[in-house]
Amino acid sequence: MSLILVIALGWLFSLYFGNNGILYFAIIFAIGMNMVAYWQSDKIALAMSGAIPIKREENQYLYRIIENLCITAGLPMPRVYVIPSAQINAFATGRDPQHAAIAVTQGALDKLENEELEGVLAHELSHVGNRDILVSTVIVVIAGIISLMANWFLRISFWGGRGRDSERGEGGAIVAVIAIIAAILAPIAATLIQLAVSRKREFLADASGALLTRYPDGLANALEKIENDQSPMARANTATAHLFLDSPFKGKQKASWFSKLFMTHPPIEERIKILRGMKI
Repeated sequence: MSLILVIALGWLFSLYFGNNGILYFAIIFAIGMNMVAYWQSDKIALAMSGAIPIKREENQYLYRIIENLCITAGLPMPRVYVIPSAQINAFATGRDPQHAAIAVTQGALDKLENEELEGVLAHELSHVGNRDILVSTVIVVIAGIISLMANWFLRISFWGGRGRDSERGEGGAIVAVIAIIAAILAPIAATLIQLAVSRKREFLADASGALLTRYPDGLANALEKIENDQSPMARANTATAHLFLDSPFKGKQKASWFSKLFMTHPPIEERIKILRGMKI
């Protein structure tokens, strides 16, 4: 869907400027960036989060938990990263289970009990097993592309790109209005796609992770600690926020339908309630 938005923006911009080359460029650019997103999006997400790769000898405790969960889930061992942050959080990324990575914050390692950390890691491995890590990570790149294209168009049109409107009359003016509206709304649409994907996959990963550990209270207890943890994330970024177990941005979120529309994650109270009600 995000890829279609990129091409649609290119088509509107080509009509606005009367230049088919813009559309061709948008198509080539979209395909090229989609390929980059497929092959490199995990590295981009890890770099943006400040994640540091670690070896087994550096944290055998973490490696053992992940290895045991991978054996239970029938998954290959992912690359393991630690984010130097006191906040309790984690995320999974990669294009498939064979090229997956899990990043966990130092805060999670320091503040969570064994069963709680196991629940968090099972949740992230469920994202790998459910094969939603590629979609979520690619959206980071595609959403950024859409925002850049929209910003580029608005800047160009503001600094003199409107000259063709008078030449093409009423039709040109209509196209201009539509193009400007699209440039404003496209980043919002991309964000809503990003958030919708994130919220749905979190509920599924909660359930899958609880089934993997056979102990839903482990993840539920971890989520309670996350809810009460106000430690900031130094490298928090809106582009990668939806990847995390819970939003890296701390602060109370209002419960109105409008604020929920722009939340990267479902309300943590709902997730805990569902986990507490699971019978395994």
